[in-house]
Formats: sequence, structure tokens, C-alpha cells
Amino acid sequence: MSAPELEIENLTLRYGGLTAIDALSLRVETGSLHALIGPNGAGKTSVFNAISGLARGQSGAIRLRGERIERLAPDARARRGLARTFQNLRLFNEMTALENVLAGMHAEMGGTLFDVLTRLGGFHAKERAAVSAARELLDFVGLAAVAQTLARALSYGDQRRLEIARALAAKPRLLLLDEPAAGMNPAETQGLNHLLGAVRARGVTMLLVEHDMGLVMRLCDRITVLNFGRKIAEGAPDAVRADPAVIEAYLGVKGAAELRGSAA
Repeated sequence: MSAPELEIENLTLRYGGLTAIDALSLRVETGSLHALIGPNGAGKTSVFNAISGLARGQSGAIRLRGERIERLAPDARARRGLARTFQNLRLFNEMTALENVLAGMHAEMGGTLFDVLTRLGGFHAKERAAVSAARELLDFVGLAAVAQTLARALSYGDQRRLEIARALAAKPRLLLLDEPAAGMNPAETQGLNHLLGAVRARGVTMLLVEHDMGLVMRLCDRITVLNFGRKIAEGAPDAVRADPAVIEAYLGVKGAAELRGSAA
């Protein structure tokens, strides 16, 4: 049996006296779209930070395709096929959409400082190939028409799409998406639904943190639910929707009604 794309085993992360992640185990199968949900403060972003290397757990293991990575630096994890987006947008606002995507390709460009300064060593050929690939990604996410527009001038929904394009520029095998639908209107969310399906069709495995339960229930194969840093439920969308512990600890009456509506 092949190793999953991502496996977390008994991960614990503390900030001072606060336990953000409490003995979490999680398995994300290759090619799947897996959601991590829970109330604010449940530890979801802390899990992303631990996976991507922005935080280091006190105990436990994190594996990408069977290789332990919890002691690797963030750039080393990225070279192994890991990319992420953030809950708060982190675009280069004074750069164009095209330039933002090109920035995501820095690890792929290669070459030495001498090549960059002298523009020798095949630099022009690499540059042309990178620009072509960046334009293809902008077209893929629906932003081809705004390639030369500054990131700060884009609509919020388009900025979210641009951040996904920049993450895809690194050619990840595993993409961590931190609330990609946050702040989107219904039309933008529907567009994101189609985009994530297209990303999956490219063979990218995704782990998604999201509060839009309709989006989660429509797209995801499996859902893990956190509360106070602990896993309280896990399974297929229908099973999670009906789990009494999830309804009590996270969804409540209003959330349960929302989930019933999303299943219709």
C-alpha cells in the first residue's frame, strides 16, 4: 500500500501554556480534497503552520509521501512539493498579477546570481518559459485579462484567485488552502468551487480550511473536525454532517440547519 500524500501522527503544538494542537493524527490520501474544519480558535491554522514549517510541534511526526519533514525548513518542504495560501492575503500589491505568479516560480527558475546579473547562461530562455507558464496559470484561474494589473487594483475575489495561481506556480503536489472563500460573494464562491475542481483534476492533493460549509460538503472527500486543538470527528461529509459531537461542539442549531440545506 502506497504512503498517503500527507500523514500527521500524534502532533502536539503548544504556545507557552496554550495547547494549540493536541495529539492530532491525520491522513490525507493522494489526489483527494480533504477539509479541516472547526470553530475559530480550534487550531486549524496552527496545523497549517506546523505542516508548512512556520511552527514546530513539541512532539509527533509529519510525513510527505512517507518522508518525515517536521524538522525541515519551510523552503525544504516547498521543494518537496508543498505550497499554501493564507487566511490573510499575502500578495505583492505593487506588482502586477503576472509578476506575482512569476514570484511563485523562483524555486523553479534556477540559475546563479551571475546569470541573473549578466542575463547569460540561458537566462532569456528560462525567462520566456516562465512568463509563458505564468500566463497559462493566470488563464487557468480566470485572470488572463488582468495579467498587467497591479494586485492591489484587483477585486477581492480575483486577489484570492491570484494567490492560488501563485501557489500553483511552485508546481505543488500538496496544496494547503486557508479559507480561500473568505470574503467572497456567492458568485465568486461558485467560481471557486469550479476552480478547485479543476486544480484537483490536475492531480494536486488539497487540504482545505474553510468556514463555508456548502463548499466543503460539495467538494470534499473527507472531513476532519477540530475543537480546542483535538480531533472530535472524521469521515465522509454525510457522516460528519450527522455526527452529534460535531453538531454540539461546532455547528450548533444554526450550523446544523446550514448543513441540511447544503445537502439539498
